[in-house]
Amino acid sequence: MTGYRSLFRTPEFTPLFLATAAQTAAQTIGGLALGTLVFRATGSPLLSAVSMFGQSLAQVLGATVLLSGADRLPPRTALCAIALAFAAGTAAQALPGLPAGALLAVLLPLGLVASLGGGVRWGLLNEILTKDGYLPGRSLFNMVSGLSQVAGFATGGALLAALSPRTCLLLAAALYLTAALVLRLGLTPRPPRAAGRASASETWRVNAALWSSRPRRLTYLGLWLPNGMVVGCESLYVSYAPHAPGTLFACGALGMFAGDVTVGRLLPTPVRARLATPLLLLLATPFLVFCAHPPLPVAVACVTVASAGFGASLVQQERLMRLTPDTMTGQALGLHSAGMLTLQGLSATAAGTLAQLTSPATAMTTMATGSVCVTLTLAMASRRPGIHREERALPSS
Repeated sequence: MTGYRSLFRTPEFTPLFLATAAQTAAQTIGGLALGTLVFRATGSPLLSAVSMFGQSLAQVLGATVLLSGADRLPPRTALCAIALAFAAGTAAQALPGLPAGALLAVLLPLGLVASLGGGVRWGLLNEILTKDGYLPGRSLFNMVSGLSQVAGFATGGALLAALSPRTCLLLAAALYLTAALVLRLGLTPRPPRAAGRASASETWRVNAALWSSRPRRLTYLGLWLPNGMVVGCESLYVSYAPHAPGTLFACGALGMFAGDVTVGRLLPTPVRARLATPLLLLLATPFLVFCAHPPLPVAVACVTVASAGFGASLVQQERLMRLTPDTMTGQALGLHSAGMLTLQGLSATAAGTLAQLTSPATAMTTMATGSVCVTLTLAMASRRPGIHREERALPSS
């Protein structure tokens, strides 16, 4: 397997890596600030959850009309434009006097832009690295995402104690601008990976081709549903522990970092390939403890252990790349990213609604139970006769 050190000797890897870290930090600081701002203004767990994760709901629309651009737009230009759009949108949310409805309305265009960003970024990563380099490369990106979230949520919590949420949103906008500058100066111009014009019809055609294979379909559902429901649990941290949501988010990011290091670097391939289902069960089961309304130290321990299960996505993405032709990798990874974030937004909305009617602890327990049931159902479906024969028949290049 390619080592982490050798990745940084690969041209263009470092600027893409640094820009992604800056964008992740901006997203965490800005998301925590926006969630806090909305919760202080409305006192609503639902609106607080939607403000932090509702941007993902627009991903489903973007995935149906924009996603063909992941393989048909010049990567550097697309990534710079996306970072600038997020800088502008986040700065707009910092304008004084905006009502909660206007703050949430900005999430829609940002979600549409984000639906394209995942496909462009991960498609470019797959292009920059060799075939055996994608998994450690993506693992390293996930690790820096975890560390950026730890730093972002810890810093965001400290900043919110000293500054206003709107000031924190402006700091997040500045980080997005920094990411755009790094991308513009650090990446070289590359042609699109696929010929033709990006369009809604081409997006539908390739999405249909990706979805037509049962092995890919099960892989997508495994990438989207179980962790989406767990993100529904995470969306309630602000309302579960209004005095320390940053602590829960930071410890969750630390657990995710540990899981990505273990799966992406320490486990041999034969062992890793068998761990998707156990890791998804690890992701959800600790949240069942929230039915007892645990105190903060116990909640922190549960969140940290559970988040290591996010490492399952590395195993599933490796399988998705084996099942996908090279000319579709950008859109395939974009569909994974957009679908995952859409399910996260839907789960955050469902969890917030349930918390509004019952309590945050009850809603978190319910979402975790649903995640366990979905994981077990998908595991049984993948063992049905013929599934491995169909997988071997799929072209991978």
